[in-house]
Amino acid sequence: MTESYYRYHVFFCTNLREDGSDCCQNFASQEMRDYAKHRMKELGLAGPGGVRVNSAGCLDRCSEGPCVVVYPEGVWYTWVDRQDIDELIDEHLVHGRIVERLRI
Repeated sequence: MTESYYRYHVFFCTNLREDGSDCCQNFASQEMRDYAKHRMKELGLAGPGGVRVNSAGCLDRCSEGPCVVVYPEGVWYTWVDRQDIDELIDEHLVHGRIVERLRI
């Protein structure tokens, strides 16, 4: 078995529903994705062997709030603010510990 290209691959739903119904973009998901991507670069974790942060279209969990999924574990998270994103980064992406309080 070959090693994964990235240690973690993180997908932020950045979908915007034109009809105004619940969607992740209503919670500044693009801004949070950009912030997480920037933090990975600051921490020297971005790129091959590290962490890749991407935008995703609708992940179909809109009713649960804004969402992000981390692979290879397939752990789904939600957030309220930037401090939640910082906790997700520090705990899961840096230390490999799932953040149960943010899990959906």
